[in-house]
Amino acid sequence: MESVVGFSSSISSLLPKLACSSRGRNACPKAHLKVDSGGDVLLQSAIHKASLRHQESLRPVPLFVDPYAAAFTSSNGQSDREHEPHPYCLATKFVDDRLAEAMKNNDGLKQVVLFSDGMDARPYRISWPLSTLIFDVSPDTTFQFAARKLDEVHAKVSKGCLLLHIPFESGNLQQQLRAKGFNGNRPSIWVLQGLPIQTLVQFEDILLDVDSLGVEGCLILGELPAQFAEKECNLLKSDDARSWLEKVMLRHGFRLLFAEITDTSSKESLLPGYKSILFVAEHLRLSDDQMELWRKEFERIEDEGDEEGFEEL
Repeated sequence: MESVVGFSSSISSLLPKLACSSRGRNACPKAHLKVDSGGDVLLQSAIHKASLRHQESLRPVPLFVDPYAAAFTSSNGQSDREHEPHPYCLATKFVDDRLAEAMKNNDGLKQVVLFSDGMDARPYRISWPLSTLIFDVSPDTTFQFAARKLDEVHAKVSKGCLLLHIPFESGNLQQQLRAKGFNGNRPSIWVLQGLPIQTLVQFEDILLDVDSLGVEGCLILGELPAQFAEKECNLLKSDDARSWLEKVMLRHGFRLLFAEITDTSSKESLLPGYKSILFVAEHLRLSDDQMELWRKEFERIEDEGDEEGFEEL
């Protein structure tokens, strides 16, 4: 994980540490909420983030290039070259790099679960290994809007790969993933960025699902709203956030490998007060499917032992 630690210093050089005293709730919109004009709040938020990715792609030396972001936005195609990269774009770069590193280091990694806002172009802009299954868990309305826009520009996932959508509103994520072909005996990676979770309880529900479905050693990584940490403890520095997140992860069978707080509340930004937690964690337990295989193997060995003992008698 040296590269993860190395990336931490690059973020720290651009963004100050979290310094928060407020424990108040910063309410996030629910999936069914609508703005007064009749537009979907989540859709507008996803479009805004797509515009940030589009602007970043136009910078002279971009952190990443998202060739499909422009399809989602009415941006004039100009980038703000005078400002530092937006923290959301830094987070996107972080996730891209960690995902690419994991795929490179594990030839058998062919299952990717993206918890997104429905407008994540990673399934299209990343070159995936052959036979990769990409599961997108996101608000259905936003995903369907994005799918229409991507179809208009003839976007395609890598040859031999498959993108499968699971509406976030549908509930019972484990059942939905299994029905779509997820295999709990095979390696997987879980990426969280953009999914409109509002509370720590919702995040822990996701950890419960990953704990059940993910094999031992699989990674969950991404970006969390810093409000989760603010509600749980009065954070004064990044180390405190890491300690808090370590405890949350450990409760659900994960070891925290990396955590970094981004905070723009005290500096000029395209999105003032942007706070998030970048993290990487490793699953320490066997998946339910692995446990079932182990149970069957144990029973088989016991049965063979009983048969051998009977023959000796």
